[in-house]
Amino acid sequence: MIEFISQPWHWSVSGAMISLVMLLLIYLGQKFGVSSSFQAMCSIGGAGKRFEYFRYDWKKHDWLLVFVVGSIIGGWIGSTFLASPEPVQISAATINDLSALGISYPTSNAEGAGYLPTDIFNFEALKTLKGIILIILGGFLVGFGTRWAGGCTSGHAITGLSNLQLPSLVAVIGFFIGGLVMTHLLFPIIFSL
Repeated sequence: MIEFISQPWHWSVSGAMISLVMLLLIYLGQKFGVSSSFQAMCSIGGAGKRFEYFRYDWKKHDWLLVFVVGSIIGGWIGSTFLASPEPVQISAATINDLSALGISYPTSNAEGAGYLPTDIFNFEALKTLKGIILIILGGFLVGFGTRWAGGCTSGHAITGLSNLQLPSLVAVIGFFIGGLVMTHLLFPIIFSL
């Protein structure tokens, strides 16, 4: 059974499952987006006493909190019991592009799984200007942008687009433009520091 679960699956399986979940959520009148769970957690913690933004009935989103906890547990199970003995497989072109920026790709799991390059994401990197920009400033911008855009990439691209919401289309276009600007203009500048 473990061999069946841990083998590479065709991408259409996850696409079909996302479609099924979205149909169920639309039928039940719910919205999907992980970033709204942070608002619910702050509301539970009492932030609504000081900030209007957190004053709402978080119990309407209790299923989403269960989803987030389940995602964390599922991620742990997947990385602990179903992990591949090889680093994540990415294209040779991506490996070459990363090498040009000075980021090495792991050849074994001992060097890293490949999802987060250890050249960048480590505590030593926080002692450099490049590390501060990528980890601290980048994390702040992701959190700020998520709230400013009214949701995260999954919320807009999956839920918003499936509900034919124009603001989500605008947000997704913005996400792609931002990704292209970051990749082709800002990364070379940041990695030259």
